[in-house]
Amino acid sequence: MSENLKVGLKGEAKEVVTSNNTAIKYGSGSVEVYATPAMIGLMEKAALSSVDPLLPEGQTTVGTALNVRHLAATPIGLTVTARSELIQIENRKLVFRVEAFDSKEKIGEGTHERFIVDLERFLSRADKKVKG
Repeated sequence: MSENLKVGLKGEAKEVVTSNNTAIKYGSGSVEVYATPAMIGLMEKAALSSVDPLLPEGQTTVGTALNVRHLAATPIGLTVTARSELIQIENRKLVFRVEAFDSKEKIGEGTHERFIVDLERFLSRADKKVKG
């Protein structure tokens, strides 16, 4: 694990709401507004961006848990910004506070856990599932 990881690290990710990331497109609803799965993915991207560049070569993080509330709808055309803050480090487990905003208000909040893994070992285990 990297000693570069410190509580307080922050990350950010942005995307514009289009017909490609609506609840209708994801199949998670019947309204053409920003999808909850899209918001969660953007929150994960914010967390990932804050820690992965600081890890030693050959290591990465994988998402393992989410506890998120989607608070408000965002229509097509607005930009969503997700922010993360690393709030806990416990061995290989990293816990983040995550939030998402559009240009009008906070649209989501919660926590997100990621685990530091050895990429080669992780991919090898996944590959074994395919090969049986």
